[in-house]
Amino acid sequence: MIIDAHGHVHDPVADHVALLDEAGVDRAVLFMTRPHPERATDLASLRREMAILNDRLHGRGDHADTYQAAAAELDAALAAWPDRFIGFGSVPLGLPEDRIAAAVEREVVGRGLRGIGELTPPPGQAARVEPVLRAADEQGGLPVVVHGSAPTTADDLRTLATLARRYPRVPLVVSQLGGPNWMDAVELVRETPTMYLELSTASIVFAVRLAISEIPERTLFGSDAPYGDPVLARATVERVTASGEIRDRVLGETAAALLGLS
Repeated sequence: MIIDAHGHVHDPVADHVALLDEAGVDRAVLFMTRPHPERATDLASLRREMAILNDRLHGRGDHADTYQAAAAELDAALAAWPDRFIGFGSVPLGLPEDRIAAAVEREVVGRGLRGIGELTPPPGQAARVEPVLRAADEQGGLPVVVHGSAPTTADDLRTLATLARRYPRVPLVVSQLGGPNWMDAVELVRETPTMYLELSTASIVFAVRLAISEIPERTLFGSDAPYGDPVLARATVERVTASGEIRDRVLGETAAALLGLS
């Protein structure tokens, strides 16, 4: 089974399914989203969507009504394509700890979702993820995905590794190969047995090759669609791996085990 470990709700969702079909991807992890860059028709409209993303990555616009709208989009996508998408739910990191635990129970477990993410703590504030990890642990060890690219810092990645060691039942996935801090990310994930590294939107092919070489059992093929492309993301993994066990692990077997699908 080929599993894209990182995708966001598209508008329309059928366009995402078409991309997965073209890439030969069986299933994709699907996160809710507020920005929709795929809606953009010119530079001005893309700037508007990316401004929403920038606010989100810096901890702005973290409101209950925006979560509800994004959750409704996710629910609709999962209902329309239950055999293609694996839903993850998110919670606002600014909530008090008891409300985070309640939100995880209600919005993730209660809706039958497979994990939590993609969490986007503001730069320098990765410690805000800890209440979510504690709640994930209390729910039996739900996987948690955290944004890894800019503006996430190298110090944030180190904080995440420290937190991962505190909650060894919780698989912690760093997305986008850690962005510009990818060498730090590879090293930290290699040294932290419950951390995983998702490989989308790598700036250089060599980063993907090295990550798989260093941590072949905990690297995950992902596209970060619509920001990345499933066809290109799969081709990158296949370019830097030989046909066989390691490639199969990266393209889906590791994700299937992590999600309880194998």
